[in-house]
Amino acid sequence: MPRCETCGNDYDKAFTVTMAGATHVFDSFECAIYALAPACEHCGCRIIGHGMEVSGRFFCCANCAHQEGALSLKDRAQIGRQDPTPAPPDR
Repeated sequence: MPRCETCGNDYDKAFTVTMAGATHVFDSFECAIYALAPACEHCGCRIIGHGMEVSGRFFCCANCAHQEGALSLKDRAQIGRQDPTPAPPDR
């Protein structure tokens, strides 16, 4: 059976991920994320979603980027000089 390269578990439902030409074997998404997802430069959490990148540095959010001096990043986009219209409240 394939063996997970992160935890070493020998598992019949293991899967492969090919990234940058290299193929990796994992037994769970958790192990794949631990091995392949970039870590936030400030807090160290694994960036599973889009995250933020500036000058080759990765951050999970604008707050972490700001803490490390990357002040140009924002969590929300702005339309012109005004913030977008807020979403209606949930009913």
